[in-house]
Amino acid sequence: MSEIIYLNGHLVPHSEARLSPFDHGFLYGYGLFETMRAYNGNIFRLDRHLSRLRCSAESLGLAGKLAASDMEAACLETLRANELKDARLRLTISAGEGDMTPDPDTCSSPTFLVTAKAFIPLSPKRYEQGFKAVLSSLHRDSQSPLSRLKSTCYLNNILARMEAKAAGCNEAIILNERGYLAEGSISNIFLVSKGILITPSLESGILSGITREAVLEIAQALHIKAEEREVELKELTEAEEAFFTNSVLELMPLTWFASKAIGLGKPGQLTKKLMAAYKKLVNETTGGMA
Repeated sequence: MSEIIYLNGHLVPHSEARLSPFDHGFLYGYGLFETMRAYNGNIFRLDRHLSRLRCSAESLGLAGKLAASDMEAACLETLRANELKDARLRLTISAGEGDMTPDPDTCSSPTFLVTAKAFIPLSPKRYEQGFKAVLSSLHRDSQSPLSRLKSTCYLNNILARMEAKAAGCNEAIILNERGYLAEGSISNIFLVSKGILITPSLESGILSGITREAVLEIAQALHIKAEEREVELKELTEAEEAFFTNSVLELMPLTWFASKAIGLGKPGQLTKKLMAAYKKLVNETTGGMA
């Protein structure tokens, strides 16, 4: 079956989808996106993803133009049109077609795109081994409003991922301009020290991850002490455990950083407890096995 795309109010075959060469998302990276995961035909925390997108759209001056868009329906229609149960979805919006000059006032209406593909999770062995990470040479600007947006201006993240790949690693860890931990190139980061769950605060210049939020909620429900604050790099190297979070990976243990084992070099007990609790939450919410 041909892949079906939702584009500006219509479901169309992938081969027939067309974007303007003057779309400001393409010309200037003036856009936003959300990556989501569907289980058993249900999109996990879709409402949280859309809320974050709307908030970001407000800061970019796009919210008013999205008022007529039923984003939830578009995502679900795309999932059904492709006959998918377990899937990875991406919702992308941009300022739309405008002049060649970087003037958003020339854009009459936003581009609204939803894509969905079948999702095949990483093997259990991959989670047992965990990820290896390298320190990126790039930095996150904690004072920039862009650090809190999931925008299509994604070049820093791509460059960081290229660094990780060149180093034979799975992920790159990015510091902010003051030298504190920020996040991974495609993930938020947690560490465990003396039994306390620690993650960089939003003020550190990070994206407010949907999975990050779920982990903090789970920790509270399980009476696990958690701290959101500025985190020094040495705290990671000395941590007992660490893991990454994002909507696609869920919770991925971080077992090696800068060629040195984190803790015992394998997933820690608290990490595994949170992984299991997250899978339970997904199953209860979506009726699908995470």
